[in-house]
Amino acid sequence: MDPLLSDPALEAFLADIGFGLGPEEEPEPTSPPSVDVTTTTMAAATPPEEETSASAVAADELVERRLRRKISNRESARRSRARKQRHLEELRGRAARLRAGNRELAARLRGVQARAALVRLTNARLRAEAGALGRRLAAARRAIALRQIYAAASAAGGGFELQALASLIV
Repeated sequence: MDPLLSDPALEAFLADIGFGLGPEEEPEPTSPPSVDVTTTTMAAATPPEEETSASAVAADELVERRLRRKISNRESARRSRARKQRHLEELRGRAARLRAGNRELAARLRGVQARAALVRLTNARLRAEAGALGRRLAAARRAIALRQIYAAASAAGGGFELQALASLIV
């Protein structure tokens, strides 16, 4: 038997990873390779016990390669699951940061909208005040014009036509 397959540390490792090859289990023997004409001619030249041990070594090597490949595949799958888990955690963290940023932007937007509404109200109040002041200014200009007309009419000797004209302006 191959000393690698009878190693207790290897058997314990294989049992830990769930390979199922424990100390009481033995690997299944594989069928010997097919024999062709060249092997038969060589078999006549080699003694039968060497042929049996050579095929046993080849079978053991094949089993060992399969075992190593299974172990390698399981380790690769474990690493892949770990990578996937890390990626998922990174995505969750990124999503949490984006949600927090979204909440912050929404709060800023509400603040800006409140200030914009306040500016619109102030602007409307100022427009109304400007309109009222414009009307007062127009009334003051008319009053000044009437005073000037009355003063000119009084200075000219109280002409009735100028006073009538001034009353029409109002």
